[in-house]
Amino acid sequence: MNYTYIVRCSDGTLYTGWTNDLDKRIRDHNEGRGAKYTRPRRPVSLAYYEEFATKEEAMSREWAIKHLPRRKKEEMIRGGRDLSAGPAGRREGI
Repeated sequence: MNYTYIVRCSDGTLYTGWTNDLDKRIRDHNEGRGAKYTRPRRPVSLAYYEEFATKEEAMSREWAIKHLPRRKKEEMIRGGRDLSAGPAGRREGI
């Protein structure tokens, strides 16, 4: 599977990315092997993710989310998918 995800950084900012191994990618972010953006903003916590069958779908969704205003990203997270607030949730690929 492929995933598009949003993490909440320690400074409250949001970072969006894609991966084919969600657990490993979050660990990488928290161990300083993630994106340059998240390295000085550790720890990060997974706030939202969507699952896709193909890498291309995940990358396309990442691009779309990165172009949303923060308000829309927060709405997505609050829409029952804030993983830092309770049981794991996800949105299946579109």
